[in-house]
Amino acid sequence: MVAFLLRRFSQSIILLVIVSILGFVVLNLIPGGPLAQYALDPGMNQDDRTRIAAQMGLDRPHWVQYFDWAWRLLQGDWGTSFRDGNPVLTVISRHVPATLLLMGSATVIAVSIGTWIGIRGATHRYSVFDYVATVAAMIALSIPTFWFGLIGIYFFSLRLGWLPAGNMYTIGDGSLLNYLHHLIMPSVVLALVHIAIWSRFMRTATLDAISQEFVKTARAKGVRERRVIMKHVVGNALLPMITLAGVQLPSLLTGALVTETVFTWPGMGRLFLDSLGYSDYPVVMGLLMFSAILTISANFIADVVVALVDPRIRLA
Repeated sequence: MVAFLLRRFSQSIILLVIVSILGFVVLNLIPGGPLAQYALDPGMNQDDRTRIAAQMGLDRPHWVQYFDWAWRLLQGDWGTSFRDGNPVLTVISRHVPATLLLMGSATVIAVSIGTWIGIRGATHRYSVFDYVATVAAMIALSIPTFWFGLIGIYFFSLRLGWLPAGNMYTIGDGSLLNYLHHLIMPSVVLALVHIAIWSRFMRTATLDAISQEFVKTARAKGVRERRVIMKHVVGNALLPMITLAGVQLPSLLTGALVTETVFTWPGMGRLFLDSLGYSDYPVVMGLLMFSAILTISANFIADVVVALVDPRIRLA
């Protein structure tokens, strides 16, 4: 187990380094680079930009800049925002709770509903429910998230007036009920695609578990069908879903970016787009690294959990 953990941990570190290098290279390839915001300022001449570049260390070779940035990153210095002069970690920390709340709510909705749909679809294979669930999943996977958001705003906010069209809460009302009222629509919209994915994977995993010999043996012994499904089938079908939970995190982060933009939700996705608009590259790079750390950590934890549940994985 120790060897497995060390191997997975070293792979995670290598992947994180690769992500940081690619992110650093891409940001420097953008026209204007980190000094793009100054290039648009008509009050600055080339001498001013050269002086600022020297002050920020941007006149040095790119590989030197990268190692300097990476070393400061390891020490907890993620840079300073061009936009407001605050430390990048401070800027990001203000928006993390909103994104985690949105992603957590969407995950609970997707896992609970998707698992139920997948199990029922597998146990009632080729039924009307199974066909309807399959068609609905294909539709959810084919339509962009922002379209669901706009449709939801049109019907539930503008036409029916049941739910607010955006923001995280109503100014002047900080009650829990008000937060939940604003959370309903963005979390459901973000969860729709993941319900489809989770239900399809759960259906396949359940069908695979049902075909196993131990399930046939339990049925031959006269065990009630409901007990066979809940004790023998579901437990084994959930094993590959643990890995899926870790893999789904990048998709959740991407979906959160779109959902937060549509619903003006003050999370990391909205901060990312705003920072790009202001050419605030230290914050953009900080968000990239924070997302990478979050995603890689989730995959590492998922691997560890699967290894603990299934010892065969440790030898892979």
